[in-house]
Amino acid sequence: MDGTLIGTSAEAAATAWLDAFERALSGRDPARIGALFHADSHWRDILAFTWDLRTASGPAAIAERLGAALARMRPRGFALARGRTPPRRVRRADTEAIEAIFTFETAIGPCNGVVRLVEAGGAPRAWTLMTALDEIRGHEDPATGRRWKEVDWTRNFGGENWLDRRNRARAYADRDPAVLVVGAGQAGLSVAARLGQLGVDTLVVDREARLGDNWRRRYHSLTLHNETRVNHLPYMPFPPTWPVFIPKDMLANWFELYAEAMELNVWTGTELAGGAWDEAARRWEVRLKRADGTERVMRPRHLVFAVGVSSIPVTPDLPGLEEFRGTVLHSGDYGSSTEWRGKRALVLGTGTSGHDVAQDLCTGGAEVTIIQRSPTMVVSLREAQSAYALYDEGIPFEDCDLLATSFPYPVFRRAHQLLTAKGREADRALLEGLERRGFRLTFGPDDTGWQIMYQNRGGGYYFNAGCSEMIVEGRVGLLQYDAIERFAPEGALLRDGTVKRADLIVLATGYANQQEVVRQALGDAIADRVGPVWGFDAEGELRNMWRPTAQPGLWFIAGSLAQCRIYSKTLAMQIKARELGLVG
Repeated sequence: MDGTLIGTSAEAAATAWLDAFERALSGRDPARIGALFHADSHWRDILAFTWDLRTASGPAAIAERLGAALARMRPRGFALARGRTPPRRVRRADTEAIEAIFTFETAIGPCNGVVRLVEAGGAPRAWTLMTALDEIRGHEDPATGRRWKEVDWTRNFGGENWLDRRNRARAYADRDPAVLVVGAGQAGLSVAARLGQLGVDTLVVDREARLGDNWRRRYHSLTLHNETRVNHLPYMPFPPTWPVFIPKDMLANWFELYAEAMELNVWTGTELAGGAWDEAARRWEVRLKRADGTERVMRPRHLVFAVGVSSIPVTPDLPGLEEFRGTVLHSGDYGSSTEWRGKRALVLGTGTSGHDVAQDLCTGGAEVTIIQRSPTMVVSLREAQSAYALYDEGIPFEDCDLLATSFPYPVFRRAHQLLTAKGREADRALLEGLERRGFRLTFGPDDTGWQIMYQNRGGGYYFNAGCSEMIVEGRVGLLQYDAIERFAPEGALLRDGTVKRADLIVLATGYANQQEVVRQALGDAIADRVGPVWGFDAEGELRNMWRPTAQPGLWFIAGSLAQCRIYSKTLAMQIKARELGLVG
């Protein structure tokens, strides 16, 4: 490990560090392990050493956590990853580093890792380290290509064909699934596809009548605000002919195609009506209510909530709202502007849904005023995409996904502070225009931006698709909530005694935490045991997301299509490990 990064090739520096790291681990010497890390260093582990998503910071803490797992996991064979992006010099979070993808083995299976090296004390030391279990040995994902080595050359004439087997599998007439997934959006379908490839019997239920209706029924003009290039589902990327931003109905129809192509067992028109955990049997007993009025009791060992970051609309207790004689809708129930042409509308909330609904109403010929309750981050749609710049670096998509998981929270946070500052400067004219109109801006806690806001609270920002210009120009009115005394039969009674008249009030007021979804379905005791879902814990990992919860057999998955694609694998491997008895 002698020498500096200056004049040393990226490959040589990474190889030397990995060799020294393996020797230090083999010797189980905390001092030698810690000496390989920079004073400001961070290690993120995804199942490889801890069977959890954990982050440790500082050489001593990293050495201690690694040391605790060495006897059990027996890591070995650290080497640069063959066939993947080679070590290279990069700039991450305003820090110059050598970034290298590597592989290694543990007692459980093959693993991947990413290390970023910086110079300290005349030697390369790890600034960030990420380790991730790739597969469980002996239970590999057949989609990696191994399936082509085990071909059945016979034909079953006179017996069941593919359709017969599919119909029998999804009927569950003679069995219960090992895993019940609640919600058939991108989260539920992604984890079901992963589990299916691992041979874990999985049923997905959704209360909507048709697969994809959770997107299809949303407001008429809805289009995704992040680019198609990062949004693929597992195993089946979107066609390259697709638009940059996916319309909601296009995505909804893809969900139907995806479920059929991936041979997923899905029951639509089916709602989780209640359930309880059987501690003795180590399984759930859940009641499913179907659209035809029938009920089915099932006993899965795992219950996965995949209902989005949240699914219960929040309807705040607004003084006088019950007296309003017009129509009140939550933004989740808003359809299109067609029936509101020439009418007056108030939209309460300045997040993405509030702005989109206001813009749709205004474009459709309604007189619209948006009501701001709290400061909101605004970033242009173009600048928002800079969060995905990693996917523009010309390296394989799978490597992009791996690198995207490799940023421990402190580095991730700093990177987004820098992106936020850059976007704020690029959008300066627009933001100044909004402030002149009285719009209150924020850039997140410590100016960390929209991505941190999303993962911490699920909203509070807007990717400007044109509504901000409408506010600046006065085409969409702006009213601060603290100017309202109460709501009245004709609209909003202001503190100055005037009335802002309305025919429609749209509540773009968000959704409850997933903990409340659990409370509604499984009761207070389990909801309280689990605690809040989503938002960062003390280590910067998302609470209860894609990882074990305090309630055995209960799991959560949510997030963007990219998050669901990446972390569905993490969740599926944890469930498979428990089915195999590898984890208690």
